[in-house]
Amino acid sequence: MAQQRSYSLEAVVLKRSDFGEADRVLTLFTPNKGKIRVVAKGIRRLASKKAGHLELLCHTRLQMAQGRNLDIITQAQSIATFPALRNESEIWHMTCAFYLAELVDRFIEDDTPHPNVYRLLLETLHALDADALATKQQRAGGEPEDALHTRTRLLLCSFEIHLLTYAGYEPGFRACAHCNAELQPVENGFAATLGGALCPNCSRLWSRSLSLNALKVLRILHRSDWSYVPRLRLSAELLGEIEAVMHALLRYHLEHDLKSWSFLETLNHRP
Repeated sequence: MAQQRSYSLEAVVLKRSDFGEADRVLTLFTPNKGKIRVVAKGIRRLASKKAGHLELLCHTRLQMAQGRNLDIITQAQSIATFPALRNESEIWHMTCAFYLAELVDRFIEDDTPHPNVYRLLLETLHALDADALATKQQRAGGEPEDALHTRTRLLLCSFEIHLLTYAGYEPGFRACAHCNAELQPVENGFAATLGGALCPNCSRLWSRSLSLNALKVLRILHRSDWSYVPRLRLSAELLGEIEAVMHALLRYHLEHDLKSWSFLETLNHRP
């Protein structure tokens, strides 16, 4: 009998589903193999030593054994667990993290490496975890909830822009998506079906307008890693406009909404 081949990898756990009496099938996102499905045997048993290292969104190092249909996790050791995102009092940030995982799962095809997206996901999870800790401290100081969410909402927009770019759907915020003319510092237009902003002449054909300030912020997010994005003071109207642009692009490429959207909206607008 041929010896079972083993190998090691690191991964972020995107999804999980129960399988059999005690097993789980996990969807992992890895830097070199892309998105894969594997089996964690016995993980639902109370005595399982792997369970704590294979929670949703956990960044972990794994030892794998080649299986007939799905490969099998034999060992797991956490690299980062993002504890602030697992605190029930920070359900907003927890839901944001699940939204990131859902986006990656929907946009990234199986068995295709996307190291840029993998790096983006980890960096955003770390930023979100740090933001959750800061928010807890600011909330204790009496800062309004909507003000606390502003930076996080902008972080999600940054993630969305870069995910679209790495997935091959880079949005256009420099030149008109219809005639390719350089966009001027005026009110322009936007069409998700064309993939970006439109000059005033072309935007007459579409109803959605794009303010100059929204275009400026979208350009900053597009050209910068999150760590270099300045702390912007945005009105609720401007932030909502930026989110509407990004959601229109995501909806166009995915062809329907994500489950996380409505819940995030509910949390963001709760009294």
